[in-house]
Amino acid sequence: MSRLTITAHASATGTVLEIAGDLDHATAPELRRVVDSLTQTRGQLLVLDLADLRFCDSSGITALLVARNLTAERGADIALAAVPANTARILRIVGLDRVFTIHPDTATATRSAPRSADHRESGTRH
Repeated sequence: MSRLTITAHASATGTVLEIAGDLDHATAPELRRVVDSLTQTRGQLLVLDLADLRFCDSSGITALLVARNLTAERGADIALAAVPANTARILRIVGLDRVFTIHPDTATATRSAPRSADHRESGTRH
């Protein structure tokens, strides 16, 4: 079992959270606390960099959805970056690859303009 660490830093488009370790039943509440504590404004982009994510169970997937919902409530957008293959597979199986914007890395995510809900509904991908 790998300890969860979440490191925040600012980018031109908003906040980037680097998530490392295991995102599971025991650690998922920490992601919610961190996202809840962020100051987000309309039009900003929150990027969850998952490059160092080692494990993600159903509680971790739920935490990602909660982060998405909290961000949307603030009028901001969210994107996932560098999603590990095993987590990307789970997201595809449950259809969440159509809910989240997924980028190959943080640099690509922060270069991209946030998508509005209208674009998400039409299936436009970046």
